[in-house]
Amino acid sequence: MSTATAAPGNYPFDTSGIEVGADGIRRYTDLPQNLVDVLREQAAQRPEHTAVVELGGGQLTYAELWQRALRVAGGLRDAGVGAGDRVAVQLGNGVDWVLAFWGAQLAGAVVVPLNTRLAPAETQFILDDCGAAHVVRPGEPLPDGEPGELPEPAHTDVAALFYTSGTTGRPKGAMTTHENFLSTIETVIRCRGLSREPGVRHATLISVPLFHVTGCNSQFITQIALGGTSVLMPRFEPGAFLAAIAEHGITLVTSVPTIYELVLRHPDVASTDVASVRTLSYGGAPIAPELVHRLRQAFPRARLGNGFGLSETSALATFLPDEYADTHADAVGFPAPVNDVRLHRPDPVTGVGELLVRGPNVVAGYWGDPARTAETFRNGWLHTGDLATITDGIVRIVDRAKDMINRGGENVYSVEVENALAAHPDVLEVAVVGVPDPVMGEKVGAVVLPRPGTDPDQLVGSLCSFARERLADFKCPQFVRVAQGPLPRNAGGKVLKTALREAEGWVAVPR
Repeated sequence: MSTATAAPGNYPFDTSGIEVGADGIRRYTDLPQNLVDVLREQAAQRPEHTAVVELGGGQLTYAELWQRALRVAGGLRDAGVGAGDRVAVQLGNGVDWVLAFWGAQLAGAVVVPLNTRLAPAETQFILDDCGAAHVVRPGEPLPDGEPGELPEPAHTDVAALFYTSGTTGRPKGAMTTHENFLSTIETVIRCRGLSREPGVRHATLISVPLFHVTGCNSQFITQIALGGTSVLMPRFEPGAFLAAIAEHGITLVTSVPTIYELVLRHPDVASTDVASVRTLSYGGAPIAPELVHRLRQAFPRARLGNGFGLSETSALATFLPDEYADTHADAVGFPAPVNDVRLHRPDPVTGVGELLVRGPNVVAGYWGDPARTAETFRNGWLHTGDLATITDGIVRIVDRAKDMINRGGENVYSVEVENALAAHPDVLEVAVVGVPDPVMGEKVGAVVLPRPGTDPDQLVGSLCSFARERLADFKCPQFVRVAQGPLPRNAGGKVLKTALREAEGWVAVPR
């Protein structure tokens, strides 16, 4: 049995201009028809405005982006790419990625952004799976040809395939439609309170990969719709991050907690002018309340917010606005204006159940995989695989269903333990996993990356004492491993826990 929730009386987002369809899904009215229309309008309305800046590279106005993307589209057509064909983009953040993306859209093709960190065999799997008609590779010139007739994709046509990270199996291509993109744009604008006034300047710093939905959908595509500027980091470096904010007058930043931690530790943070930043959001991993406090101090003019989403929700599905950032740092917020959320089979005692999401941003399924599509998308609802609670309309993610630790019949939610341990003053990163045990089935294990200068042996003892003051005994780590470097993460910032479970070097904690 599932339990549904409705928006509470204190719901913080604009819900005007929304209609409920015959399928029960709420949709924004008066959206553009497709992504082609979005870029065409900005090129006409703001031709001389800067659309894209690549740090250490080139930049494009909206007129230049439109014209050069048209030539990429012409080159793709000359190469035999037709409407609906898949064009894979194997590039890092930069002007060429932007031109390849929009060139494929203007050719009527389906963009397949490739994770540049994948091994060759992993990349080849995706190329074979999607049946790529063309691959834009690094070191090769972009397609170039005479512009042709522009496509007019339908609202429900697939615009891109974002392949999931494969942390729980082989990658799956999330079929992202034009409606999915357009709904996400509107959701981001409303949830982050971004102004639509013509004279307001928007500039976002994209420090996460464009091949992931956070960088592409929440940031880049939304900035295009607002006529703003996307400043692209080819690679993250804390000093360059701070310098870009000051140089380009960045108004909005979105990143993962680890990146913010590294930025706040940089010696230039106190002397950098960050007054332009008015919106600062985070997601992809639990954030310590202490880090939220430090971000507020470092970016005093910014409104903070925590976003949650998946490739399958085309990015944002819930958002915790600034008013709740300090008091509800462990929550991912309220559902987006057009999203409904439910808990599937909630526990009668704890209230924990699998989070289900419904809305126009939920993708059309997995490319060429009807079995896993049917398993994940049921009766109009996306089964996220995330365990959550919902209280007063606010969603809290407590674990991935496959990451929950069963300790002798007691459920331990790793996110709850991670949130507690992340508040330790000597912990930079932490991940909690189950350690096999012949008697209990599993016991709680914590992998921690200490702050520089911390004695690892002392950290183990103090960490466990710290945990006992905040958690029930059965939730406290019984094994600890001190990491020698950053924890392994996928492109979305999520820790790859399979690798952590399989590693050696656990130290048993005396009880």
